[in-house]
Amino acid sequence: MSHHPMRRRTLAVQAGLALAAFALAAPGAHAQGWPARPLRIIVPFAPGGSTDIVARALGARVAESLGQPVQVDNRAGAGGNLGAEVAARAAPDGYTLFMGHVGTLAINPALYRKLPYDPIRDFTPITLAIASPLVLVVHPSFAARSLGEMLALARSRPGELTFSSAGTGSASHLAGELLNSVAKVRMLHVPYKGTGPATVAVMSGEVTMMFSGQGTTWPLARSGKLRVLAHTGSAPISSAPDLPAVVGRVPGYEVINWHGVLAPAGTPTELIRRLHGEFTRALGSTEVRSRLTADGFEVVGNTPEAFAKFIAAEKDKWAAVIRNAAIPQE
Repeated sequence: MSHHPMRRRTLAVQAGLALAAFALAAPGAHAQGWPARPLRIIVPFAPGGSTDIVARALGARVAESLGQPVQVDNRAGAGGNLGAEVAARAAPDGYTLFMGHVGTLAINPALYRKLPYDPIRDFTPITLAIASPLVLVVHPSFAARSLGEMLALARSRPGELTFSSAGTGSASHLAGELLNSVAKVRMLHVPYKGTGPATVAVMSGEVTMMFSGQGTTWPLARSGKLRVLAHTGSAPISSAPDLPAVVGRVPGYEVINWHGVLAPAGTPTELIRRLHGEFTRALGSTEVRSRLTADGFEVVGNTPEAFAKFIAAEKDKWAAVIRNAAIPQE
């Protein structure tokens, strides 16, 4: 038998490749024949909101690629906690996914005394899908013409400027509280029942300003009903590359409204790998990208590991904001 070193190395490489091929070919009963039936994405809010829009755009593309329907299952209630609990308790078989977002995964753990799920323990991250800064809007007649002027006004009149939100603990509320804390100003929070009424409050002059989602803002800004002063991200936004960022004036300030795809904890690694490939491909496709950027979303896509780190960091960040603003737990 030849003991030629080159030949030994070739045999070792072949053996390694054979093992790798075997591992891919026989990844356990879970992945064999997957997907054999429709998938569902649980959205913890009513149809028509940003989480729902993202889930439907991605679901349609993934369904095409997998050759199986991807159904969006809207389970609204309790600030997203109801749907998150349903997803957390679903079978970890690659057929149920969760469209998580900043509220359900990062804000709610500090906001609710008894959360029926654990955002870290009960889910396996797949990919961050969307990371969209909010925009700061005012009534067109508001005296301050820029962010700098607005902050100067807020400092000279503590407690007089008001900001509306979609409700206590919403991203629009916490964006204002973070500005109070980081910019050392004191603006008054006025909660409303949802984004619609909170936006109308700015347009009617009932409140001074709002941190609003881009999707709802741009049509109103274009028609002159609102004026946009700044955005809450750290990089230029695609829908308005020249719009200044709050962080330019207030170092350390950043608010991102984000959405990502997760599976129940315990979903086999090989299925997470497959799902990651499907969803990042969908995010990279021209049709999904153009559809979502038209709605004011910033499309991302990252690794499960990077998404896990991101969720943990966001959870710590918002817990501190909620503590500092003394927002009562529900």
